[in-house]
Amino acid sequence: MDKNLRYMPLLLGTALFGLQAQEAEAAKPVKKVERPNILWLTFEDKSASEFGCYGNVDVHTPITDSLAARGIQFMNAWSTAPQSSPARSSIITGCYAPTFGMDFHPYPFDTPSDIFFPQRLREAGYYCTNNWKTHYNSTEDDTACWDECDKKATYNSEKRGKDQPFFAVFNNHTTHMGRIRTHHIDGRRDYTQEGLYPSLLTLPPYLPDLPEVRSDYAGDLESVQDVDKWLGFFLEDLKARGLDEDTIIFFYSDHGGCLPRGKGYLYETGLQVPMVVYFPPKWEHLANGMKGQVDDLVNFIDLGPTVLSLAGVRPGKRYQGKALFGEYAAPEKREINFAFAANQLHHFMPVRAARDARFKYIRSYLPYRQFALRNYYQWGMPANKAWDKLVLGGHNTRPELEQPFLPHPVEMLFDLENDPYELHDLSADPAYAEKLADFREAMAEHIRETGDLGFFLPTTRASCNLYEKAHKRGFPLEKLYELVEKAGEGRLSDEPLFREALSSEIAEFRFWGAAGYAQLARTGVLKEAPEALVTLLGDEDAYVYSEAAYALAYLGQARDAVSRLLSPDHEPYRKVGYSALECLSLDPDMRPAIHEFLPELQAADAMLPHKKNEDAGLMVRGILVNLGELDIDVLHGPEAYRQGLKLNHGRRPNGPLPY
Repeated sequence: MDKNLRYMPLLLGTALFGLQAQEAEAAKPVKKVERPNILWLTFEDKSASEFGCYGNVDVHTPITDSLAARGIQFMNAWSTAPQSSPARSSIITGCYAPTFGMDFHPYPFDTPSDIFFPQRLREAGYYCTNNWKTHYNSTEDDTACWDECDKKATYNSEKRGKDQPFFAVFNNHTTHMGRIRTHHIDGRRDYTQEGLYPSLLTLPPYLPDLPEVRSDYAGDLESVQDVDKWLGFFLEDLKARGLDEDTIIFFYSDHGGCLPRGKGYLYETGLQVPMVVYFPPKWEHLANGMKGQVDDLVNFIDLGPTVLSLAGVRPGKRYQGKALFGEYAAPEKREINFAFAANQLHHFMPVRAARDARFKYIRSYLPYRQFALRNYYQWGMPANKAWDKLVLGGHNTRPELEQPFLPHPVEMLFDLENDPYELHDLSADPAYAEKLADFREAMAEHIRETGDLGFFLPTTRASCNLYEKAHKRGFPLEKLYELVEKAGEGRLSDEPLFREALSSEIAEFRFWGAAGYAQLARTGVLKEAPEALVTLLGDEDAYVYSEAAYALAYLGQARDAVSRLLSPDHEPYRKVGYSALECLSLDPDMRPAIHEFLPELQAADAMLPHKKNEDAGLMVRGILVNLGELDIDVLHGPEAYRQGLKLNHGRRPNGPLPY
């Protein structure tokens, strides 16, 4: 069957479902019965491997371990994204965030209204509170679906009716990367006072054994121990108030951990989260026989439908997730988990991931963009700077540590059973060709079935409802998907398709056409630039002309390309050009061409701000680091050292609390 016809019902169905009508119907409780309270205790930036009950022998998490032993411990729970805002966007909608264009971290865009599931619980009689984080990547009012949403919100609120069931969310910020984002380790607290000995910690093999890495890991595990104590505060409060026998508890992280190659990356260290669910005896029947360690593949789109099901509310048909528990629990198990990433701060680089019970697949649609393009918030962490310095400074003796700093295959495949840290890519091994093809087909179906809008440029998402735009009758969404997939593959036989796209009225087509040429050029398949690609240097969209410039840099026009990337039409576009330039500067063969513009880069460093993580001045400094003109230790400037000293002496408060 023609692919366009094959997917047309799915795309039309996604575009035309009646959100409000379906949800209003679904919100009607089927039965007027006593219902459980539901408590979500969420925390930030922690991988499953950092908890004792998940096998970490260096950390002490007795309360979590006990709750896991008495409850349900998911061994293969995934965040849908390795960053907080798109992960939460998936949770609150029960759908993969790219479905609504909510995937770009951390920027809000216009979305359909009434897509946040807590409103359905309120309509069913639940008192819903959130203390206090929303961060849903939508311009819709993200507090309107809650009865209370602020730093005082609690299930103990006087506004909650007598015997009214509650759904309460508390988000612990003490575990956030900001705890160890101190730029250096001078004056760090003595972690041995917490039973953590940096020199004795077992480092994962994807990290270099450096003092900064060991210190950051100890600080990270200290925060795990703090959040374990935090869990205990709630268990005590529930018991003291007589709520423990009626409250189902979810305890989980928003995505993977802080160490290099964790948060922000689609490796297991960025996606696999600890997730423990506890049912008091009175409500164990709602667990449907599930107990102990469970290997099922679950992810964040399941959380909303699960809570609705536990509350006796049938989840609406629009949810892409499956209820895990309760009256409306889905009978079938998920065979493949999916996840996505849209960007590393200013670097637009759509990546998708999937895994089954054993194998992991990562698909890069711009494979020449290195995973380790810098997020300048994360690069304030000492371990990140040390990792970067080791690899780019030429001192690394372990090739596997370089993987994120290099261009990579469009597809990567890992055997998680034999290679749990994803160090050995099997995508080029003929023995795994069939498995690779299976994942390729599954991913193609997934982005179409979910109406993935993550391939639209940030510039064209502004001032419009992307969901409505993309699903408007006549928009060539399927044609865009085909172009995106072929651009990453970079086959010379697809060059006519890329050439046609360069003259499209739609910016996305011009961008992905240029991306196809960039892949052909970067891999040496194409040697000569078509005139239409050169013309795109004058395109009105910064993403389009920057991608064209990147391609031209490998087609004998490096000087013109670098000049264009350094010359934005408008100041907000400067970071887009710098992103492509940082990508080029990681290639030793491109550094001489960039070096010709060293005076311009140094002038920009002196002129541009570099105090905030989003400042263009930090991107210039990153390029200078790649050129060997600046030591990464001084990347954030002298004021960062003073800030780091203060943070290294302090400790984040362990909250919020329920009282």
